[in-house]
Amino acid sequence: MAPPLSSWPWASLGQYKYVLFGPLVWKVVQEWREQGSLPLGSWWLHLLVLFAVRGLTYQFWFTYGNMLFFTRRRRVVADGVDFGQIDAEWDWDNFLLLQTLIGATVVNSPLLPGLQQLCLWDPRGWAVALLLHVGFSEPAFYLAHRALHRAPLFARYHAAHHSSGVTQPLTAGFGTPLESLLLTLAMGAPLAGAFLVGHGSLGLVYGHAFVFDYLRAMGYSNVEIVSPRVFDAFPPLRYILYTPSYLSLHHRERRGNFCLFMPALDAAFGTLDGRAWALQRAAYDGAAGGGALGAPGFVFLAHVVDIMSSMHVPFALRSLSSTPFANHFILLPFWPVAFAFMLLMWCCSKTFVVSFYYLRGHLHQTWSVPRYGFQYFLPAAKKGINYQIELAILRADRMGVKVLSLAALNKNEALNGGGTLFVNKHPDLRVRVVHGNTLTAAVILNEVPSNVREVFLTGATSKLGRAIALYLCRKKIRVLMFTMSSERFLKIQREAPPESQQYLVQVTKYQAAQNCKTWIVGKWLSPREQRWAPAGTHFHQFVVPPIIGFRRDCTYGKLAAMRLPKDVRGLSSCEYTMERGVVHACHAGGVVHFLEGWDHHEVGAIDVDRIDVVWKAALKHGLAPV
Repeated sequence: MAPPLSSWPWASLGQYKYVLFGPLVWKVVQEWREQGSLPLGSWWLHLLVLFAVRGLTYQFWFTYGNMLFFTRRRRVVADGVDFGQIDAEWDWDNFLLLQTLIGATVVNSPLLPGLQQLCLWDPRGWAVALLLHVGFSEPAFYLAHRALHRAPLFARYHAAHHSSGVTQPLTAGFGTPLESLLLTLAMGAPLAGAFLVGHGSLGLVYGHAFVFDYLRAMGYSNVEIVSPRVFDAFPPLRYILYTPSYLSLHHRERRGNFCLFMPALDAAFGTLDGRAWALQRAAYDGAAGGGALGAPGFVFLAHVVDIMSSMHVPFALRSLSSTPFANHFILLPFWPVAFAFMLLMWCCSKTFVVSFYYLRGHLHQTWSVPRYGFQYFLPAAKKGINYQIELAILRADRMGVKVLSLAALNKNEALNGGGTLFVNKHPDLRVRVVHGNTLTAAVILNEVPSNVREVFLTGATSKLGRAIALYLCRKKIRVLMFTMSSERFLKIQREAPPESQQYLVQVTKYQAAQNCKTWIVGKWLSPREQRWAPAGTHFHQFVVPPIIGFRRDCTYGKLAAMRLPKDVRGLSSCEYTMERGVVHACHAGGVVHFLEGWDHHEVGAIDVDRIDVVWKAALKHGLAPV
């Protein structure tokens, strides 16, 4: 049997836990109807607004802390958050829900009569709250926190909180009901005291809640923002205000730094870990000993697909970025904001770091070119996009990156010849530029059953289509190549060995594949075109975006992808529509290139002879087909 106050009573409700706000909403609606306008003086309304504002405070800190293009040099701990921590902290806002319900109980009781006379501002209340925070909240939290670190309380109530390897602002809310009640006491006592002596105000409630949450979120942010020079100029500040480094030491080592916000109590009771100040300086300056992200060994250079998917980034909503991308209704209100950011990036942005993970001791990063999918098809944007890609390659070269893999449209043949443009322009590059399409072709080809003797191929004269056709014809598999260009078809056919050329057949109508149950799709198919496939057809795909599965009597494969090795660390977001731990094959191709230490560029046309070589290397290093 679980110890009391160790689990949340509404855990079984899942995402429907917010129905507990139903009575508060109903109270607001009743008062609205009675008054004929929004009841701005209603505590029920303010409790709901406070819940939203407080949640946004933690969300904004989370967003800032994970904007690696701003904060990667001032991180306290360099490790990344993994999916296990994200899932454990999924209901991080339970403490906000609890405190809102407690607030509703207090408002509905005669305990604090001062609540009935709503005052907007009273500076005397601030003075009372400050005195109570220093004189009661800080000592009470310190003593309770130390008690939670002793057996058996730690294992029952506090161990789960410390199981999070890397602190994040959302980690601040992850805990048991007992921990949340103690935190509620520390936060609520100053407010209660101010109202009991008749000096409470609405401004105090909002202000105190904001400052409390702001400092909590800052401490858990894993990013230093206060310059050590401020502490040097005013040394007593070290004992008044904690830092993310101070809290991080406590979270990892669990033997000191127990204070709420003021290290003075740790100093007074002999539990202060003085290394926090040296760590804070190192983290802020990005020096050795801090958690700054160093130079990556591998970079995957992506781009934004569209406005909706631009919100599927690790520094936006973690609950969305940690699951495969899908169009959620919750994103629609943010569409204008995302559109504004698109215009801003188009005007004045450069390539930026999006995410990272570690694989066998090496840092791997994903960078993004600040361009959206539709812009790659604007003739006027071609030069600017290539310029952004070129700058990213040169930056990677200066940083000592070993391999840079081009994603999706960044390696478009019409744009830069699959990366050939950059390699030819800069022949002395130390970084290896890779399009990763060799492994993409290998993944698609290894999905084709061994007993298949005929396939229908669209996008047949593209880079991938050419490689797939040449590989299959060598296996004596008949390839119906859908293309209107006889010139392109004949050029590819002449590349095949003489004895294999007969297996390449040009077709110009979809009707030609009405008896073929294996379709390899490299070009968008409409419902009308899909209807020519016989029942039982499987559609393999390398078209972006993937085709929509209109046929219920057929099956549809996903984009070519591979699962990263099991020893990957710090992976916290899904790559577009991929499952957790799965990346696009071109990303995986770059990883294999890096792990193998190959010294050649992989640009331009795919070397068909290397398809099996790359596939075997991927399996050797622990990458697995999905």
